[in-house]
Amino acid sequence: MPTVAEAPDRVDLAIEGMTCASCAARIEKRLNRLDGVVATVNFATEEAAVAFDAAEVGLDDLIAAVEAAGYRAALPDPAAPDEDPARPYRRRLAVAAAAAVPLMVLAWVPALQFTGWDWLGLALATPAVFYGGWPFHRAAVANARHGAATMDTLVSVGTLAAWTWSTVVLLAGMSQILYFDAAAAITALILLGRYLEARAKRSSGEAIRHLLALGAKEVRVLRDGAEVLVPVEALAVGDEFVVRPGEKVATDGVVVTGTSAIDTSVLTGESLPVEVGPGDDVAGATVNTSGRIVVRATRVGTATALAQIARLVAEAQAGKAPIQRLADRVSAVFVPTVIGVSVLTLVGWMASGAGATAAFSAAVAVLVIACPCALGLATPTALMVGSGRGAQLGIVLRGPEVLEQTRQVTTVVLDKTGTLTEGRMAVSALVPAAGIDPDQLLRVAATAEGGSEHPVARAVADLGRERLGALPAPEHFASRAGLGVEALVEGQSVVVGRPALLAEWAVHLPADLTEEARRLEEVGTTVVAVAADGAPLGLVGVADRLKPTSARAVADLRALGLTPVLLTGDNERVAAAVAAAVGVDRVVAGVLPDGKAAEVRRLQEAGEIVAMVGDGVNDAPALAQADLGLALGTGTDVAIDASDLTLVSGDLRVAGDAIRLARRTLATIKGNLFWAFAYNVAAVPLAVAGVVNPIVAAGAMALSSLFVVTNSLRLRRFSPRRDP
Repeated sequence: MPTVAEAPDRVDLAIEGMTCASCAARIEKRLNRLDGVVATVNFATEEAAVAFDAAEVGLDDLIAAVEAAGYRAALPDPAAPDEDPARPYRRRLAVAAAAAVPLMVLAWVPALQFTGWDWLGLALATPAVFYGGWPFHRAAVANARHGAATMDTLVSVGTLAAWTWSTVVLLAGMSQILYFDAAAAITALILLGRYLEARAKRSSGEAIRHLLALGAKEVRVLRDGAEVLVPVEALAVGDEFVVRPGEKVATDGVVVTGTSAIDTSVLTGESLPVEVGPGDDVAGATVNTSGRIVVRATRVGTATALAQIARLVAEAQAGKAPIQRLADRVSAVFVPTVIGVSVLTLVGWMASGAGATAAFSAAVAVLVIACPCALGLATPTALMVGSGRGAQLGIVLRGPEVLEQTRQVTTVVLDKTGTLTEGRMAVSALVPAAGIDPDQLLRVAATAEGGSEHPVARAVADLGRERLGALPAPEHFASRAGLGVEALVEGQSVVVGRPALLAEWAVHLPADLTEEARRLEEVGTTVVAVAADGAPLGLVGVADRLKPTSARAVADLRALGLTPVLLTGDNERVAAAVAAAVGVDRVVAGVLPDGKAAEVRRLQEAGEIVAMVGDGVNDAPALAQADLGLALGTGTDVAIDASDLTLVSGDLRVAGDAIRLARRTLATIKGNLFWAFAYNVAAVPLAVAGVVNPIVAAGAMALSSLFVVTNSLRLRRFSPRRDP
């Protein structure tokens, strides 16, 4: 472990032992008490991001503070195996469920109760309560040592009270109700909620791993003029390496020789490849689409653009404030109060001269009627029903933590490429010159472009093959980087590309075509001119087409009270054209990945609650920074992992459905918690007075759980809003 003198000014600590959001808050509070320390504890990632003054505080002090709060901390070990956080709950859940099901059947169907079934109840409930519920009991004891109470305390006290009372009654041969079924069922249901929660939390760290996996694994380094294939980790600043067509650029660098078109969408979101030549910068993980280039490495390892995006994602995730769950906030007061009331009830009844049986019965009734079965069901049942309905509609909710901001979201930031548009180039216009047939124009252009791998050329060639069938191969094909192509097509000398390339062949567009080219470019269309044997044949317009549902989706978001903002890496002209087409008023164009996250942060600092919709790696930092991140499932795994909600279908209209469903689910959870607590507040005084005995308490507890489940099932009727 580094010494105090060697300690960095910022460190991430892996935290062990957290079981709820209140745990994260307690650790954060303890760390922030130290001089010069600013800490944020993320319950989802189980990490603490700590900024501190190494001259005043060392790593030993930070770890000691976490341990003083009752938890464990250590520096993250990159070499440690990737363990499934849901695994500790899997076997315990199986044991508890195997005991709870037969116990519930026996308890609620008297006809099945055979002689000695109550002893079977003890045999089944004991491993369920003590083995299955061990994580809750352990956490409850740890919390008690530090004077705190959480949901774990509720679960532990409730299940142990039910089991203890039942065991005492059974061993004493008393004619009283047994609660073995309640003890096992509570344990199984709460374990199920924790298991599902742990599975959701696992994916929170996937984004960074996916980001780093995007980079090249091997690279062709030039050594003494020969290409040598080496692992990318062996690259050093100053090394020169070869990038062939279709290969990824291994690391950030500058082009030494060769020209090509680089697909930078993985980093910038720009739909068109960038033409590069000697002296131009290229970034690692981008894709070489055409020519062979030689690149000199300028940044490697953690200094690359890709690694910086990974860092931005990690920092944005760590910067999210821990969300205190309603049950945990209330339980801090509720649990010790209920325990105190139970003890006072026992003492009061004994002092009044009542027998021990009556006193113990009333005290247990208090605990049983306050048992957190409904509280434990409130969140997982609503989440399971809501997420199940969401899956049917193409919506994946990450977990209950993401729901709280949906009610307050005021602004929705929309990426362009792949979100509002289809994310691929397609022919949008054919403008033949006077006397030229459109199919003739397309045939010549598509045949010539068939020899190029440029996305614009592929779009033209694909349309030609689709509409005209098989096309001949171009002869004497030559690609002019950044300008277009030249070829011999069926005996004609053909030029397809920018007007500047045609001018080299002494071909000038007539006034009507020049005006049409200007009009197309104003709406964000890439225009290529076509000439054959010195005569212009016309224009072909290529654009990233809008999704047909984008305008309707933006209108839906406005109807939810949200202000849409278009945030894109494309140029202002293209962005303005797309914004006008879909009905977005606010546009921020030409934004790099770190700029997207910064723009989201700027909106948040201005008091906006921001939702972000995106699909690419370049959107991941902004998705993580946003209060609510929505990723299109047709996009990259990195964007999906960095988001809070995933829209599987890729239809932006589902974003409005997702927000409505999330708000409805959150409202259901809050309603469940309210009625669960209200039931306790109303029932506990009756139990204290002896009006409610343990039998009635158990029935009331079951009815409260039934209400919570029934209320949650109403989410199955949620339906999207669609025009007839």
